[in-house]
Amino acid sequence: MTEKTTSERIADISLSLLESQGPDAVTMRRVAGAAGITPMAIYHHYPNREALLDAITSREFEKFLGYIEIRLHSHTKRASIETRLINSMEAYVDYALERPRIFDYIFAQLRPGARRYPEDFRARRSPTLNSVADHVEAAMRDEVLKRDDIWEVALELWALVHGYVTLYRAGRFNLPEQEFRALVRRAIRRMIHGLALK
Repeated sequence: MTEKTTSERIADISLSLLESQGPDAVTMRRVAGAAGITPMAIYHHYPNREALLDAITSREFEKFLGYIEIRLHSHTKRASIETRLINSMEAYVDYALERPRIFDYIFAQLRPGARRYPEDFRARRSPTLNSVADHVEAAMRDEVLKRDDIWEVALELWALVHGYVTLYRAGRFNLPEQEFRALVRRAIRRMIHGLALK
């Protein structure tokens, strides 16, 4: 196994702080100290705190896509487009519940450089929503969903699941996790069927 570069170690430490204590814990001085370098040396790797947070956010988007891949590969290639679409949305729940502080930072907090609807999404600058949109487009092509604006439908699905996750984490559901997940799956399916061709 190759040894990690100083930049990679800095990113790992920053991510660990973000995950355990939230974004306010990620300071250049604190990360430099944990990495065993001087506070000035960290600026050779990342020009400022925002650049450091952007770097670890980009890494997390890649990790999130891995959650989608795991979900999609848990079924056979012959899984229906509806199942694949539901699985891609359930990956969002997986990520949110397994990495709650990071989820909050990248999906639920105001932060510089965050992608915005419509221009960034329609230009395919969102790796996370791109995947949902691709499944929505396939569902429309296969007439599982009726023809509509692909990005608006993808956004509706994303907002539905995000709303459930936010309410669950705020203690608004008196349900064990597995029952909550089943509830979300039913909600996604209900929305898909509501959009289906008659």
